[in-house]
Amino acid sequence: MRLGVDVGGTFTDLLLHDEKTRRTFQAKTPSTPEDQSIGVAAGVKLICEKAGISPGDIELILHGTTVATNAVLEGKGARVGLLVTEGFEYTLHLAKAWTPGPLFGWINMDKPDPLASLADTRGIPERMNARGEVVKELDLAAATALIDDLCGSGIEALTISLMHSYANPVHERALRDIVTARFPDIPVSLSSDILPEFREYDRAITTVMNDYVRPIMKRYLSRIEDRLKQDGVTARLHIVRSDGGLMSAAAASERPVHTVLSGPAGGVTSTMMLSRRSGYSKLLAFDMGGTSTDVAVIIDGQATISRSTEVGMFPAKVPTLDVRSVGAGGGSIADVSELTGSLRVGPRSAGARPGPVSYGRGGTEPAVSDANVVLGYLPPVLLGGDMTLDVDAARAAVAKVGTQLGLSPEDAAKGIIDIANEVMLGALRVITVQRGLDPREFGIVAFGGAGPLHANAIAELLGCYPVLVPTNPGVLCALGFLEADFRNEFVQTYIRSTKGLDPSEIWSRFAELEAKAQAWLEEQEVPDADASITFALDLRYEQQGFEVAVDVSAEDVRAKGDLSRTLADFHDIHERLYGVRFHVPVELVALRVVARGATAPVDEAPLAIAGSDVKDAILETRKAYFNGAWHDTPHYDRGKLGVGARVDGPAIIRQYDTTTVLIPGHYAEIDPHGNILIWPVSKGK
Repeated sequence: MRLGVDVGGTFTDLLLHDEKTRRTFQAKTPSTPEDQSIGVAAGVKLICEKAGISPGDIELILHGTTVATNAVLEGKGARVGLLVTEGFEYTLHLAKAWTPGPLFGWINMDKPDPLASLADTRGIPERMNARGEVVKELDLAAATALIDDLCGSGIEALTISLMHSYANPVHERALRDIVTARFPDIPVSLSSDILPEFREYDRAITTVMNDYVRPIMKRYLSRIEDRLKQDGVTARLHIVRSDGGLMSAAAASERPVHTVLSGPAGGVTSTMMLSRRSGYSKLLAFDMGGTSTDVAVIIDGQATISRSTEVGMFPAKVPTLDVRSVGAGGGSIADVSELTGSLRVGPRSAGARPGPVSYGRGGTEPAVSDANVVLGYLPPVLLGGDMTLDVDAARAAVAKVGTQLGLSPEDAAKGIIDIANEVMLGALRVITVQRGLDPREFGIVAFGGAGPLHANAIAELLGCYPVLVPTNPGVLCALGFLEADFRNEFVQTYIRSTKGLDPSEIWSRFAELEAKAQAWLEEQEVPDADASITFALDLRYEQQGFEVAVDVSAEDVRAKGDLSRTLADFHDIHERLYGVRFHVPVELVALRVVARGATAPVDEAPLAIAGSDVKDAILETRKAYFNGAWHDTPHYDRGKLGVGARVDGPAIIRQYDTTTVLIPGHYAEIDPHGNILIWPVSKGK
């Protein structure tokens, strides 16, 4: 039995899969921002009760967490000390001289304080050049004195990031040995371990971020393991990485920077699986939760992996799935601007506490979920009867906004929904239109607690069909965790022109990285049958500022042949990405080895074929507001809609973890995999 746990801003989602019976069980419980482990432990208890099992029956827990992200965004990380090469004490302050927008953006930029302060930074007498040659020997006596001064000042973690340590880490390791001997309780991160690549600012800030969240992550994982152990859970705990892979809890404690986009990764992983199984090669992942909405592009069953991301205003150079987020979710608060008198929605969120007004937990400001309640899109009872919504309170809160705007409660609620949809539409345009992709060539996968509520309206605006609502949309991120593979990257910067380069120089370094990858797979206890290792080179045209990763076949690595095939692939990839190829020398930037450990897919029992009338699935008929008028709208029980069933809009399809809104002029059908496919009637069969 495998359990996926996704902690969101409003709810903690859990999905349990029993491989023997091929059954899945799901649960949602309110998140506990003050200590996420409380909500996780409560969710584990709840899902065990639903499945009729004891906590000790769970064998594996796969957990996506926002602990690292929240610590950086809220500025509540650890106090980090930083050792740099003498003369480079201002690396974090100088950063990249990037400003948000033109002059006006620069004037209004509220530049955050670095994650390691200047007062906690020390310059070490030493210097290495870009080829790893010692220019200035490490002054051990001076270094020891500086370390004693810094580590004795009360820092909670220490980062060591010296110039060109990616080429030769000997000085960083010598400093680590001094710290370990004299201050064994202070955790130390080396930039040559965390990010052995060139570009000193990226390397320094990524390693500092790792230490900034490291003590917090360690405490969190310790708490959650203790709570689960007290409840009788003996399962191994694994954490989801930002690139959709898995790492052990111990590895996450040491390198939490790899979890900064842990949460959204699960939904993208599931969307890739859905693409392969459904046969739709182009899909947009649309994950709308209570606090934010995450979107991503899937082409040919694969999402793009970016080599860097941003957490707030800080870059983090770690592999991440290419996901865009906007502050629009079911909990996004709607209000009227005192300055302009216009309606605005988000990015402020009601979160889990107090939550939207309709939740009855003390919320007073109307949220997007309250607007859905007022319009009749959300039924008064959710989560299979476990949660009752206060319809009257939601209507009263939305009515206050309507009074300020001179609108009826219904029209005010519709305005709130429309603005929220436009915010999310903007994120979808960024990942499609701004990249030269036509959204009309894509389907859209709706998931998250609120995704199926809004996806049909979004699809109508963008023209992307079908809208695909999977069988477990509200907990799809947790399902993605269950289907994620173990994954880790090993990189070595090696800047050389490929002109006249002896390929044996490359293949020997690949062998060193492969040995590290193999050792990591063994640490993660990945069986040999499930393990795989792939190779890539980061290449660019000479004098370019950015590089392109090009896969290299294992045969080429083993045979130690020439680079002609790899260089030809680079030219093709560059032309496909940027529309041009140059006839200039190609430069090698880095070698990259990726280790993977496959996990078993979630194989659910097949859905029953529809044999009865669709009318038998109708739960009730309620009023809902569409196109400026109230309509009698049937509510269907999704569990009673078998393969081939067709529902015409307007309609509401209800299930435990979400509600799907089918707007007029559209119809929904159940495909052989149990997914809801929504199409406009104009494209009907």
